[in-house]
Amino acid sequence: MLYPIQPGCYKPRADGFSNIHIQYCFTSAKKPLLDTQIVIPAAYWDKTKKEISPDLPLEHGLAAKLNVALQQQMELVGHVIKYAIRNNIEDRAEFVKRFYSPDLDIFSLDEKVKKAEQEKIEEEKKIQDAIKADVYKQIELYILAKQKNMCKQFPAMFRNMAHLLKCYQTARKVTITFDSFTGDFYQDFVDFLSYEHKQTRRKKTIIGLKINTVGKVVNHLRRFLNHRISKKVIAPIDFTEWESVGEDSDAVYLTWEEIEKIYTVDLRGHPHLIPYRNDFVLGCLTGLRFSDFSALEMPDARGDYLYKKQFKSYHRVVIPLRKAAKEILQGRFNEGYVTLTNAEFNRHIKTVCRLAGIVEVIKHTYKKGSKRIEEIREKCDWVTTHTCRRSFCTNEFLAGTPVELIMKISGHKSLRDFYRYIKITPEEAAQKMKEIWEKRSAEQGKYQALF
Repeated sequence: MLYPIQPGCYKPRADGFSNIHIQYCFTSAKKPLLDTQIVIPAAYWDKTKKEISPDLPLEHGLAAKLNVALQQQMELVGHVIKYAIRNNIEDRAEFVKRFYSPDLDIFSLDEKVKKAEQEKIEEEKKIQDAIKADVYKQIELYILAKQKNMCKQFPAMFRNMAHLLKCYQTARKVTITFDSFTGDFYQDFVDFLSYEHKQTRRKKTIIGLKINTVGKVVNHLRRFLNHRISKKVIAPIDFTEWESVGEDSDAVYLTWEEIEKIYTVDLRGHPHLIPYRNDFVLGCLTGLRFSDFSALEMPDARGDYLYKKQFKSYHRVVIPLRKAAKEILQGRFNEGYVTLTNAEFNRHIKTVCRLAGIVEVIKHTYKKGSKRIEEIREKCDWVTTHTCRRSFCTNEFLAGTPVELIMKISGHKSLRDFYRYIKITPEEAAQKMKEIWEKRSAEQGKYQALF
């Protein structure tokens, strides 16, 4: 026999009997055993001649006849191997194991192989169709496709959206499919998130999400669905009734004076807070998001400028560096940098602001479903990573920096979004208007009766 096959009793049973197998030694790692279904007492197998001993008791069969049958099985295995070689099948071990059987008609092998290939294609199609129809698997595929070019929080945001969908699914006792995303679903989903969803991960159970949080979840869902539509994974969906959900936030910003207090606060008694303080001030001086300023590397700083491609928008920015920003970057690169998480940052920067005396009492209001909620806290307790970016934009605006220049760094694409983003008090707006009037009066030197 030209092929690397040999018979043997490879798996003796406890009762002393054994099926005779043909071992196909395709590679050192792949040596499938092929059951001939010939059974004899293992003691009557001649290991030297690799055949059944003529001393086999007649009650177990005629040895000569069984050896002829074994030889025929060896030849059959050889024909199956030859077929695999002729058809350039790479994994011949798997092929022979799959298609060999003692009753195989070698002339029907071609038909069996074609039938198996067709069944495989149909099975793969069923699997792919099932994956396409599975909303949650598609969310994971979407995350895998996009996460390389997105911020670190991107996977968590969309997995949280999937979690909320599952909560809705459980509460409504329905199965979410792509056909579920109708106008009626949208309204019911918004109502569920606003009035029914239980936030169980908190110290106490809270019912309902803030309206801006609901808006973000819906926007993430629509963004995911639009991507799947663009890739022709699913059919187009009518979003006509999916209205925008949200309200202008009452988020705080910090003045230059307050940022100075934070930068100069004595943290010798709290050295673990220094990296958080430094990165926070760096964010206030550059307008970068947490995902950007927490991932800065030495090549990003070149002389008096910072060069960065923003994770969220892919917007390339060049930012002039103030003295304090250069000091912070120099210290970070010289002393090494420990990666900080957003949650840790938000927790510790509140402590830093409290130590710096940023404790003015502030009242904020927000909508939760149809209710208007009021919260009163000290200003330090309202500060988050996003306060950096909001402070940069607002302070530059108040200082008279042209809006188009601020937007080049902040990455805002429309004036509408930018003006919703900055936060100034009515008094600051009035002061800004007064400064503009005074500048206009000095430049024009007329309309004295008015100015």
